[in-house]
Amino acid sequence: MRAATSLLVPFLLAAFLAVICMPPMHWLLRHRVSPAMAVLLITVALLLVSVLVGAFVGASIADFSHNLPAYQHKLKVRMTDMIAWLGSRGVHLDAEHLLQSFDPGVAMAMAGKLLASFGHMMTNTFLIIFTVILLLIEAVALPGKWRMMGEHAPDTRHVERFVRSVNTYLTIKGLVSLATGVLVAVLLAVVGVDYPILWGLVAFLFHFVPNIGALLAAVPAVLLALVQLGGIPALIVAVGYGVINAVMGNIVEPKFMGKGVGLSTLVVFLSLVFWGWVLGPVGMLLSVPLTMIVKLALETDEETRWLAILLGPDAPALSSEKG
Repeated sequence: MRAATSLLVPFLLAAFLAVICMPPMHWLLRHRVSPAMAVLLITVALLLVSVLVGAFVGASIADFSHNLPAYQHKLKVRMTDMIAWLGSRGVHLDAEHLLQSFDPGVAMAMAGKLLASFGHMMTNTFLIIFTVILLLIEAVALPGKWRMMGEHAPDTRHVERFVRSVNTYLTIKGLVSLATGVLVAVLLAVVGVDYPILWGLVAFLFHFVPNIGALLAAVPAVLLALVQLGGIPALIVAVGYGVINAVMGNIVEPKFMGKGVGLSTLVVFLSLVFWGWVLGPVGMLLSVPLTMIVKLALETDEETRWLAILLGPDAPALSSEKG
């Protein structure tokens, strides 16, 4: 699988996009839009979004990557000044040993690597959109194929229930993640942090990773605020991230998706490690949706539902949902 990463990632992204595009596709078909015109409209919308994202984010990724060494240097200077300030207050720390053991610049370097991977992924836009078009055409034709089979058609109830579950999960998760990204971008723009749209995109992507995704998305933005603006603005950014993710992740999302829909923290961590190893940095972003789809597939059959329960959230979350 690792050898096929360059092919797997675009096709997986295309599959996720196709599932997300199915509700507007069905809406157009219900309003008597022809299948060909519906696919064309969806394709035009995807192209417009791709162009906008490329225009706003592409330059920011290149600019941030170019300025990354300067940010890392400034961050080390800030850390050294903070250690010196603590020393003047009687708290003596070994600056060299501390910076070797805990280098905050590594977090910014990881963010730069992830953004570079995302930028590389954007170069496959044509392949991704072309695959989405083929998947949408096949999805429109599939019900007719089932009808042509007549009495020989297999039982599709499990498949239909699985597709509905995946569609609902990805649609709600995508909308909540989008709202999270917009709020983060607005927060950073108001505070005055560089690249607010870029960090909003990072927040959008990492919201698909529950429990630890919010922390991973916040660290580079908080460090950049510290380097660029100082301690108080960095604290404001950290608190703002916490409030936004607490509201969206603990109030808004469970209201629409249900408290029992999710994964345990251990499963999330193992998914990050496994899919990150198989698919690279982009695999970390796809890890939870991929594992969640496996869980939804297991839930559709009584014989495998116990495995879905093991993958799911802890017992208190499930019991509170029943109560």
